[in-house]
Amino acid sequence: MGEKMAAIEVGRVCIKTMGREAGKICVIVDVIDKNFVLIDGNVKRRRCNIKHIEPTEKKVDIKKGASTEEVKLALDAAGLLK
Repeated sequence: MGEKMAAIEVGRVCIKTMGREAGKICVIVDVIDKNFVLIDGNVKRRRCNIKHIEPTEKKVDIKKGASTEEVKLALDAAGLLK
């Protein structure tokens, strides 16, 4: 679990593993606490339990609390927007 926590950071590209958006790419926009993050990207912007996302090795350059538009631009620049 320690390795996953290290990957939970603003800008980290993740894959949703649970819920109706499972399999979609998202980006961590803010870390709320040890269990929850704010995600955005190819998913609706929302609070998400970190157990429901799988961090990838990819990271995009966004600031904490970036807007949906900024997240989509960063994903597009990284070639991750579908």
